[in-house]
Amino acid sequence: MNQDILTQALTWHKAGKNVALATVIRTWGSSPRPVGSHLVVTADGEFAGSVSGGCIEGEVIRAAQQCIADGRPQQLGFGVSNEQAWEVGLACGGRVDVQVMSLAAADWLEPLQAERAARRLAGLLLTLESHPSHAPTPPVRLVHRPGTARGQPPAPAETGTAADLPAEVRQRLDSNQPGILTSTGHHFLGVYAPPPRLLIVGAVHIAQALAPMAARAGFEVTLIDPRRAFASVERFPDVALRDDWPDEALAALQPDAATAIVTLSHDPKLDDPALAVALGSPAFYIGALGSRRTHARRLERLREEGFDDPTLARIHAPVGLDLGGRLPAEIAVAILAQLIQARYRETA
Repeated sequence: MNQDILTQALTWHKAGKNVALATVIRTWGSSPRPVGSHLVVTADGEFAGSVSGGCIEGEVIRAAQQCIADGRPQQLGFGVSNEQAWEVGLACGGRVDVQVMSLAAADWLEPLQAERAARRLAGLLLTLESHPSHAPTPPVRLVHRPGTARGQPPAPAETGTAADLPAEVRQRLDSNQPGILTSTGHHFLGVYAPPPRLLIVGAVHIAQALAPMAARAGFEVTLIDPRRAFASVERFPDVALRDDWPDEALAALQPDAATAIVTLSHDPKLDDPALAVALGSPAFYIGALGSRRTHARRLERLREEGFDDPTLARIHAPVGLDLGGRLPAEIAVAILAQLIQARYRETA
């Protein structure tokens, strides 16, 4: 994920290493990596991320090291042949344009990561035009979309250089669509949406399978269960744990539009209050474990709390796609598949 790549770039940058960043700015036809993908490179050849899946990485790394040495950005164009495409798992070739720049003066890198940590949608506006030798580093501007994080104060919006630039920047931020701005032709906007989160209520056996699967799929996972014997580090290594009551935990975590919430405890004392908070949030996915009969009783209780049927229809229950599995890991796969499906339908 780009978040991890930029975190690595910031870590290297803070450690005093000379670093360059390569970004896919345009593609044609079949391309191994989408627009906005990053590769970060140090002067001694360490790298993280990918701009092609492997077929052009060597050349980009060499260009990045040259960029570190002389400070001048480069824009590279590659035609991915059919043979190269086959090597990286494509049916046919395409073309990729990559912008490479030094991060020696990247005063935007830490603020961008702060925006991500605050779960605010942000963008980087990069000028692609050529620059004179006395000013080799292309201007980079951090742009914000106010009000994109639930419970967070809006960040001030910055504008571009052309009269019609802000409208296109806003549209691209809203649609999570990085790319070269058609309004200028020489600005590239990278879009950095908050990473998806999965908040699991109930430290049960299904959660033990679901949490690591979701983490591997790119979700930030938090497990919530006030029963400390259930929500233990031994049972859930490498998972963020909360032992407060689910409604209190969810209220503190402030679910946003990049958040999925799944209740698995099968205990109304835990699940119902959590679902009440979830239904009052913009979470893109809400799921609840239980049979149809169990869910029917759950809906009756939530109606008594004042929720109407259109609101209650947001709950996926029985949770998960109907894959026919019954084992905990199989149910976890079904849940993860359904929330991924919901995520991409939400952004389509």
